[in-house]
Amino acid sequence: MYFDAASTAPLHPVARQALTAALDEGWADPARLYRSGRQARMLLDAARETVAAVLGARADEIAFTASGTQAVQLGLLGALTGNRRRGGHFVHSAVEHSSVLHVAERHQGAGGEVSVAPVDRGGRVDPAAFGALLRPDTALAAVQSANHEVGTVQPLGEVAELCAGAGVPLLVDAAQSAGRTDVPAGWSLLTASAHKWGGPPGVGVLAVRKGVRYASPLPADEREGGRVPGYVNVPAIVAAAASLRAVRAEAEQENARLHALVERIRTRVPRLVPEVEVVGDPVRRLPHIVTFSCLYVDGEVLLTELDRAGFAVSSGSSCTSSTLTPSHVLAAMGVLTEGNVRVSLPYGTAEADVERFLAVLPDLVAGVRAPLGLDLPAPEAAEPARSHPPRAEGRAGAGARNVGTGSERPEASERVAHPPRAEGRAGAESEERQATDEGGSAGARNVGTGSERPEASGRVTASGRVTASGRVTASGRVTVIDALGKRCPLPVIELAKRIGEVPPGGTVAVLADDEAARLDIPAWCEMRGQEYAGEAPAAEYGGDRGSAYLVVRRTT
Repeated sequence: MYFDAASTAPLHPVARQALTAALDEGWADPARLYRSGRQARMLLDAARETVAAVLGARADEIAFTASGTQAVQLGLLGALTGNRRRGGHFVHSAVEHSSVLHVAERHQGAGGEVSVAPVDRGGRVDPAAFGALLRPDTALAAVQSANHEVGTVQPLGEVAELCAGAGVPLLVDAAQSAGRTDVPAGWSLLTASAHKWGGPPGVGVLAVRKGVRYASPLPADEREGGRVPGYVNVPAIVAAAASLRAVRAEAEQENARLHALVERIRTRVPRLVPEVEVVGDPVRRLPHIVTFSCLYVDGEVLLTELDRAGFAVSSGSSCTSSTLTPSHVLAAMGVLTEGNVRVSLPYGTAEADVERFLAVLPDLVAGVRAPLGLDLPAPEAAEPARSHPPRAEGRAGAGARNVGTGSERPEASERVAHPPRAEGRAGAESEERQATDEGGSAGARNVGTGSERPEASGRVTASGRVTASGRVTASGRVTVIDALGKRCPLPVIELAKRIGEVPPGGTVAVLADDEAARLDIPAWCEMRGQEYAGEAPAAEYGGDRGSAYLVVRRTT
């Protein structure tokens, strides 16, 4: 079962038919005046008009590129170059595709300025916060139509209005939404990618509104309005246009069907699998994408197990082999980056396929977790298939999330009290460092068992806490867990094993040098009803590198 349409969608039947026909009819150079060249040009022009009509643009505003990534990069660089007299300031959201981030890095390296707009826990940009970053010297702003990892739809109408009021051109990356939903108005530049909607790979779209200042960052070329150099792939472009028109015609009915299937996954996975967090906005989202993170699970291992069971899914996990770094999207949202699974359903996905996924997932996750020795709640019994309406989840203004066994996330004053774990010592995976207190007595370094929250720096203050030097003061102790040299999710697993040894109000310092721990330990605290108390240098707790992440036990 192929559940990774957000990466690339299967070739639409209409695209296959159009591609085959265009290989026979549109193989010639469309820039030539002989008959076969004129025929290829007619096919190219018709494809351009079709794409323009679906995207809400004029045909002469559309240029075809070799990929969606190339379209984004050319669009950003061309707009920044064209508006350089206005200034060198660039604004984008924290959850943009990596192609935007790479351009931002290059722009900054060349002396430009970059501002990044944060998102809430649902992955949604706050229009007011975005608008506050716009300045008189802002040359360009960029916001995606919907997020590629969690499916959250961005408030583009409001953002576009603010950009227009400030006179700032707005580039919209519509890779995930083009063909599925209406393209919002107000954009200055728009990009898309054919293989996301069922067209052939190797075709991207760059639309530049008339009147928008744009200067190609590449040497001049007479093709594609001077924006994209090189020979155009007419057969692939024809197939891309035909499939875009076809999926847009099917979108209303198919979106409703996929939305119901995704809602089933969103609702039932937290009930069937313990310690799961469903991420992304539960209401303002694309119909075909759902993402969830499983505590104490390596995402790559889980994806391998799902592949063996016949399911192709993807992951933004902190431990994916391609990067070994946390997903910047999940990190910006402040949610778990470990054990991450993205399910994105292609058109035509059968209900039975989703039911089979829900049937095999609990045992696969349990199998991955089994060697860890964690005492986790038993999953609920399997339920009969049914559709569930969207829930009103999450804190106002902070997105939504599912905690523990799937209940709605409580307010800060009404945290869910999780049952205590029978959590043993970490053994070889973790050791309790010894320290000497100010009175000269030696023992486990357990500072700060009182109820006060440590300072954000991680140094615990006067009432039985750690001094600036990290020494033990008059009362209380801090349990130190050494997870140095271990990649996530191992530091989080060690914390889960040891938290039961700490009395309520007590503090644990987890020593870790994996960057993902900075993200996943606070996220674990949110899920488990514990209190994250900040970060301090590991040296203050006996470590020789890395950081100490402080956790105060709140649940019993």
